[in-house]
Parts: sequence; C-alpha cells; structure tokens
Amino acid sequence: MRLILVRHGQTQANLSRALDTAEPGSPLTPEGHAQAARVADALAAEGIRGIFTSHLLRTRQTARPLADRLGIDPVVLPGIREIVAADLEMRSDLESIIEYHSVADAWAHGHLDRRMPGGESGHEVFARFGGAVEEARGLVGDGAAVLFSHGAIIRTWSGYHGRNIDPDFATSRILANTGTVVLDEGPAGWLVRRWMDETPGAPTSQPAG
Repeated sequence: MRLILVRHGQTQANLSRALDTAEPGSPLTPEGHAQAARVADALAAEGIRGIFTSHLLRTRQTARPLADRLGIDPVVLPGIREIVAADLEMRSDLESIIEYHSVADAWAHGHLDRRMPGGESGHEVFARFGGAVEEARGLVGDGAAVLFSHGAIIRTWSGYHGRNIDPDFATSRILANTGTVVLDEGPAGWLVRRWMDETPGAPTSQPAG
C-alpha cells in the first residue's frame, strides 16, 4: 500500500498561528484554494485509487480539485483529524504553541503516555489514525491512497512509523500547507519515500511502530 499524506491548504487560522483543531474548523483562504488546485496537478498522475479526508472543512476543500479531476468521491475518515488541542484550542501565544508541539514531538519519539493538556495521549492518536489507514486499505487494497489530513499528525505519525527516518527528521521539519509525505508499506513496516522535496534514505535501526 502507498500512503500519500497531504496537509490541507492555507487557512486564516494558519496565518494567525491559532491552534484550530475543533470541528468544523477554518475554511481555506483564496491562497489555500490555489494550493489545492496545484496539489491536484501534482498528484493527478500518481495512480490514486482512493481519496480520503478528515471531517474538518479545510481537508474536504483541499481534496475537491483532485477528486473532481480524477472522478473519485472522497471518503471522510474522522480518524485522520488533527491532534486535538483541547485546553489549548485557538490559543496563538508562543507558550501554547510550544507546548502543543512538544507533546506531539514526544509521541514521535515514542513517549506515547504523555497527554495533550486536557486531551489525547499518543496511544489514542496513533490508534485512531492507524484505524483510519486500515479503513483506507479496505477500499484501495495495495494501491495508492491520498489522505488529506493535518500538519502535526502527519509529522508525528510518520516520524514514529517511518522505518527509514529518525524521529528528529520529522519533528525538525514543518510541513507546509499542501506539503506531501509519501510512504510505502513493506514487510518491515512503513518507509518514507518522499518528504516534501526530500528523499530519505535506507531504513534506520529504530523498531517498527
């Protein structure tokens, strides 16, 4: 199976640096819609068999140009929603942003018992995202699935599960709006084939997540 994980397009909350994770979430800006059109151009020839979104508005809007291009109806997978900010929801102060990302980065390094303030543990986040991947697998088999998701959860899940990257690789890289991470599943787990414009190398010695 190939997973093409795409962060949603730009929103006003991104511009204000607000931790916007609750439903329905901010819509795309005009630039966000332009980004969605460009990512459709970039992915149209990837042999995609399924398109999936979270239930938040921005991912559904980002998926629409590609869905229209390929004639594929997107399937909503709530499990690929962003890491819930909980007590930090809509905060934009530096302290809250640092706390949010420090928890997510801890999960990428395997500290799954840690909880977002008032929210989920790493175990819970990875369980729901992994369950959504299995739902996608049931629809595309060994083919390519595009999951329009969110920056923090893509970085964190890929950093923990990618056999050929160190978690620091993921946690040190901000995923831009409509930035893409491509993973292929092999016998030993997931391999990161592309991280935006980078191509990671051979598997590391870290255990499969």
